[in-house]
Amino acid sequence: MHLRACSLARTLIIVVANIAIMMSGVGEPARAADYPDHPIRLIVPFAAGGANDIIARLIQPALQQALGQPIVIDNRPAASGTVGTETVARAQPDGYTLLMAFTTHTVNPAVNAKLPYDTERDLAPIILVGKSPLLFSVNAKVEAKTLRDLVALAKASPGKLNYATPGSASQAHLLMALWTKLAGIEMTHIAYRGGAPAVLATVAGEAQMTVMSPIASLSQIKAGTLRAIATGSLKRDPQFPDLPTVAESGFPGFEAVAWAGLFTTAGTPQPIIERLNREVNRIIREPKLVARFEEQGVTPEGGTPEQFGAFVSAEIRRWREAAQVAKIEVGQ
Repeated sequence: MHLRACSLARTLIIVVANIAIMMSGVGEPARAADYPDHPIRLIVPFAAGGANDIIARLIQPALQQALGQPIVIDNRPAASGTVGTETVARAQPDGYTLLMAFTTHTVNPAVNAKLPYDTERDLAPIILVGKSPLLFSVNAKVEAKTLRDLVALAKASPGKLNYATPGSASQAHLLMALWTKLAGIEMTHIAYRGGAPAVLATVAGEAQMTVMSPIASLSQIKAGTLRAIATGSLKRDPQFPDLPTVAESGFPGFEAVAWAGLFTTAGTPQPIIERLNREVNRIIREPKLVARFEEQGVTPEGGTPEQFGAFVSAEIRRWREAAQVAKIEVGQ
C-alpha cells in the first residue's frame, strides 16, 4: 500500500507539473492577444517642449487610436533621462509602460558606469522612430555668421563664451567637448534640465551657443532669436540646403545626429512588441505625420525591433569611444 501511495503521489505531481507548463504556455499569448485592455503610460524622460516630448506627442494620437486605449504621456526630466528610463526598466513587462528615448539613452552608459539599470539587458527595443541632424546655433546677437567665425571669437576670448546643453554628460556636452578639442578653443559649459531650457537660455543670452536638434531649436531659428551656423549631418540636409555641415566648415568627418526611439521593459511578450512595432511603422509613414516631422527637421526611420537593437548597441560603442577621447567623466 505504501509503494502504491508513493507511485500515485508521483503521478499526481507529474500531472500537476504538466498542467502548469501548459498553462504557462497558454497564458502569455492570451495576455498578448488582449493587449491593450487599459491605458498605456508613455514616459518621456525629459522636460515638456523638448525634442523627445514633441515626437512623443506627434505620434500619440494616432497610436492610441490604433490601439484603442488612451496613451498618457508622463514627463520625468532628471539626470540626463536616467530617472524616467529606470522607471521603465523596473516596470512590469506587460507593454503598458513605454519609453520614448533620445540619443542620450546610448550616451549615458558611455559616461556612467553606475546606471541603476542595464541599457541593453533591462529594456526591449521596439522601433527607431526618427533622426535629425543637430544644429550648431548661436544667439542672434553673437557676431559669428559661420562656424569658423565662432572659432575665431572663442580664440580671441578663451573661456568667455558659454554653450548650453540639456544636461551634464549629455550628447550635446560630449559633442561640444569633442568639437572644442578639435577646434583648439576653450568654452564654458552650462548644463540645463532639458533641451527646451537650454534653447531658451541661449535665446536669453545666458549662453552664446547651443547644439540642438531642429525639433528643439527650429522655432527660435525661424523667429530670428537664434542663428543656425552649421548642421551636424555629414551631407547637407534637404531641409537646410543652404546650411553648411560641420564637416564642410573645417572638421572633416565630424557628425552630430540625434535620434528618438521607442522602448519597453525587457521580458515583455514578443507579440506585444511586434504589435507596437507594426503600428508605429505604419503611423510614421502617414503623409500628414511625415509632413509634421519634416516641419520639426525630423526624418522618419522605422524598421524592426532587431534592427533597432543592433543600432543601439553600435551607438553605445561609439559613445564609449568618444567619451574616452573627450575625457568626460560623470559629474562634469
